[in-house]
Amino acid sequence: MYTRVSPVEYFRTLVDEPASIPLLEAAASLALDAYPSLDLQAVLDDVDRLCRQLADACRRASTETARLQQVLRFFYGVHRFAGNAAAYDDPDNSYLHRVLETRRGIPITLAVLLREFATHVGIDADGVSFPGHFLVRVNLHAGTVVIDPFTGASLDRAELERRAAPHGVGADALLAPATSWQGLARMLNNLRAIHARRGRADLLDPVLERLRILQRAGER
Repeated sequence: MYTRVSPVEYFRTLVDEPASIPLLEAAASLALDAYPSLDLQAVLDDVDRLCRQLADACRRASTETARLQQVLRFFYGVHRFAGNAAAYDDPDNSYLHRVLETRRGIPITLAVLLREFATHVGIDADGVSFPGHFLVRVNLHAGTVVIDPFTGASLDRAELERRAAPHGVGADALLAPATSWQGLARMLNNLRAIHARRGRADLLDPVLERLRILQRAGER
């Protein structure tokens, strides 16, 4: 858990072993640059509390499909998480504690939380670093379900192929599960673009340092 080291050094300890990065904690820690007094343990406790509520809601869901339906109902219906279409470029959409507070985010932050909830109730879910729009892939015994975390919609084959077409490949080539390393890189690159556009060098510099740390860890 977070100790009295700099946020960037703390991030270094979390990503030192790319194969075992604690994604939720590492993703939540990105907010420490903009919110230095953030209680990271409280953020993780908030997620854990929601996970316990979901587990209670799933007690009578006896099949994978029923549990998945309950997860989506819990996330998008009961707690009303949604994409922040009105202020997509707000950096708060990239900070998990703010997403938990406002119930608004961008695809990747919503995907991190949705995956956390799904895996807590025994559903095999992965993030997918689809170009332009992060997705969630759910692997059921009955087949694969791909969810747009921004809306909660399940994407059929035709829609996936439509989204893949501008990239010159079929959808299957773009649906590989994302590693925690890849997810963090995508989050940091989003923040890099946002802070650069806003001229926030004070926030851009630690993001660039985190990207360097992540890159070095991935090269080992």
